[in-house]
Amino acid sequence: MKLYIKYMVSLRCKMIVQETLDKFGIHHEAVDLGVVEVRDDISGVQHNQLKTALLASGLELMDDKKAILIEKIKNVIINMVHYTDELPKTNNSVYIQSKLDYDYTYLTNLFSEVTGVTVEHYIIAQKIERVKELLLYDELNLTQIAYKLHYSSVAHLSNQFKKVTGLTPSFFKRLKHKKRLTLETI
Repeated sequence: MKLYIKYMVSLRCKMIVQETLDKFGIHHEAVDLGVVEVRDDISGVQHNQLKTALLASGLELMDDKKAILIEKIKNVIINMVHYTDELPKTNNSVYIQSKLDYDYTYLTNLFSEVTGVTVEHYIIAQKIERVKELLLYDELNLTQIAYKLHYSSVAHLSNQFKKVTGLTPSFFKRLKHKKRLTLETI
């Protein structure tokens, strides 16, 4: 049985979910971003307890099929941008479609309808957050970051960064209080 959890976008979230499942004696096979594979069906009481405990941690157990698919789309994008060493060489549309096994047009229309943001804008927002993270780590220069995130040039990266944040990457790097958004708020 699979359970789908909203706002589960980091390794810390996975740890919270694992601890919560263990607390209620729910045996699980795998805990991934946004989805948990449990061994057995859970009772209504366990479902309510789990839902309440997850809400207290800022997570949400989902039941709506559209909301579940939206979270799957978000998690594929978050995994693609934040948790892989290099972005896939294919188009984003091909990558997302292959991961979710749905028609890309259907996915983008549903995503836009429910979130009010296009999939491409969501990907851009995630990539900009990744750029911020890489700038903070100060291990890669802007050329390396542009290459790593498949920007056609440093100028393209800089223009997109400024369009989203209002700052140039170099100015952002010099800020004392660097503003990064949590993945849940993007």
